[in-house]
Amino acid sequence: MSTQEIDIDLTGTAESPTIGAAALPPAGIEAREMCAWFGDHYVLDRVSLDMPDGQVTALIGPSGCGKSTFLRILNRMHELIPSAALAGEVLLDGVDVYAPGRRLTDARRQIGMVFQKPNPFPAMSIYDNTAAGLQLTGARLDRDAKDDLVEECLTKAGLWKEVRDRLRQPGGALSGGQQQRLCIARALAVRPRVLLMDEPCSALDPTSTRRIEQTIGELAAEVTIVIVTHNLQQAARVSNRCAFFLAEQGTPGVIVEHGPTDAMFNHPQDPRTADYVHGRFG
Repeated sequence: MSTQEIDIDLTGTAESPTIGAAALPPAGIEAREMCAWFGDHYVLDRVSLDMPDGQVTALIGPSGCGKSTFLRILNRMHELIPSAALAGEVLLDGVDVYAPGRRLTDARRQIGMVFQKPNPFPAMSIYDNTAAGLQLTGARLDRDAKDDLVEECLTKAGLWKEVRDRLRQPGGALSGGQQQRLCIARALAVRPRVLLMDEPCSALDPTSTRRIEQTIGELAAEVTIVIVTHNLQQAARVSNRCAFFLAEQGTPGVIVEHGPTDAMFNHPQDPRTADYVHGRFG
């Protein structure tokens, strides 16, 4: 399969949800025959995965098997790397986000991202951090509507009760776990239909991790979630479905097996999956 060099199109006409309006229902997202390269390095080989709407899909597997690359492909972040190339399709409600005429900003608005390390704007207030995405997308709300949106998103992120009396204080003054929940609130403010999470708890203490996991459970009915995690217990706790990625002996990453989480952990079909989920490697 030949590579498809990335050409960012910011001039398309695809429509997206109106910021501040009622949120659209969660969207299913599907990868079809995704291949990825960094220069000459082939990192993903024909990966196909259906991530159903309103569910949590966990991507598991050893380091270096392409999980985070796959996640970044889903909302067109892979193309930010100068040497990056890809082939295949990413379908959001059946429409390829890489199709000609599809705007990069539209994909990012509908498919949000929370990173491994919390990244709030440190000098910006908690309030302004939450609303930051509105400025980036050019959305305009009156003050009351903006106040309501900030409260709504901080509540969904499980942070409102902890910060409602100090919304004008810097976001960088929060604890690590609170900062990560602030980043979740910021992502939710633009009404995404899919939320990608790249090891969101790996830098957090157990208490903060538990609160993030509770937040994931509470959000799952409102937004489709795809999470990369190296914590198998976390994958078992928070996800409805799992996909096991593996790159063997220098080969590109592939999905060995995917399916309902209970089946993946208790009745895997591939012996490599059984070895991984039972801690025999990785």
